[in-house]
Amino acid sequence: MELTLVVLIIVVGLTFDFTNGFHDAANAIATSISTRALTPRVALAMAAVMNFLGAFLGTEVAQTVGKGIIGAPEAVSGLLLVLCALLGAIAWNVFTWWRGLPTSSSHALIGGLVGAALAASATVHWSGILDKVVLPMLLSPLVGVALGYLLHTAILWLFRRAAPRRTMRRFRMAQTVSAAAMGLGHGLQDAQKTMGVIVLALVTAGWQDDFSVPVWVIVAVALAMAAGTYSGGRRIITTLGRRIVHLDPPRGFAAETSAAAVLYTTAFLVKAPISTTQTITAAILGAGATRRASAVRWQVARSIVTAWVLTFPGAGIPAAALYLFLHAVTGV
Repeated sequence: MELTLVVLIIVVGLTFDFTNGFHDAANAIATSISTRALTPRVALAMAAVMNFLGAFLGTEVAQTVGKGIIGAPEAVSGLLLVLCALLGAIAWNVFTWWRGLPTSSSHALIGGLVGAALAASATVHWSGILDKVVLPMLLSPLVGVALGYLLHTAILWLFRRAAPRRTMRRFRMAQTVSAAAMGLGHGLQDAQKTMGVIVLALVTAGWQDDFSVPVWVIVAVALAMAAGTYSGGRRIITTLGRRIVHLDPPRGFAAETSAAAVLYTTAFLVKAPISTTQTITAAILGAGATRRASAVRWQVARSIVTAWVLTFPGAGIPAAALYLFLHAVTGV
């Protein structure tokens, strides 16, 4: 049973990573598509390649997820916990994708882990969750809004006398670079979370002594995320790219550049698993607000914030219920 569960967790983990890719594809490319800087096909292909490469840039976030969120019981009970956490996160990802809501796959995964751990009476590292999840979750959108607003304000001032048509053309070209940076940052941040869960399963099963990430795990996760990203996620692309605020190339560039800066800073310096979805959405709001506050469709923004708040229980409750059911059925 232990071998079966480990293999199943790896398969389900890669499935979660695939859903993360199509659910969060909009993070990197929605603004570039909406401003017509890139065609959907080219944007998706570029985002997939950059997601793949980003997964190889570090493993610090993976180790935070693997050992800093919960302490799973040993052997079969712990493996069952991890499996239920993944299934709860996948269910929430699919539901919010169907509804077209850009919620956080990262927080869905963490919510699933905490929910299943509570159901299993396992250890939850609340201090680690506060330091590495809750505080970054609150601060990263605020920083994204501020950076998006300030960067686009600077662009407006620097190019105030430039010819509008030429400026738009240049920023469409610049968006290729900023969208690539977002794709790389998405791979850097989100791929590591799945790596951390797979390594947690390996440690729980006793197949590995520490939380270092094997190369085969990095490669498998990178491929799964790239495939998911290339498959699309057009519902959320529409929400991020058009429904929140009308974007032009300078605003799109400012939003993508600001969000990418937050992703790299938190991954390399803070080692925190932040939400790429929250970060790019906040940066879009900040860049859009430079026109006027009424230019932002705040009703859509409120529905997104509501979905963010519901993500932890939305993934955690199904994960907990599934664990209790399987525990009762298997007697593990």
